[in-house]
Amino acid sequence: METRTVSLLKAISYRILGSITTFLACFFFTGKPFVSLGVSVFDFFAKITLFYIHERAWEHFKKNI
Repeated sequence: METRTVSLLKAISYRILGSITTFLACFFFTGKPFVSLGVSVFDFFAKITLFYIHERAWEHFKKNI
């Protein structure tokens, strides 16, 4: 069984890679580094939250099978 801390650390490390990709894609389309940074920061926190909720839901689901 995975702990909450491990789920959170996985979410953060995954999002660092994802946010770099988001920044590069946004910069490619807009050419604006500050807009790209803003989008990436929002994306980072929104998706960490969603990933953490998703991981905890699966842990709850696995426990109740």
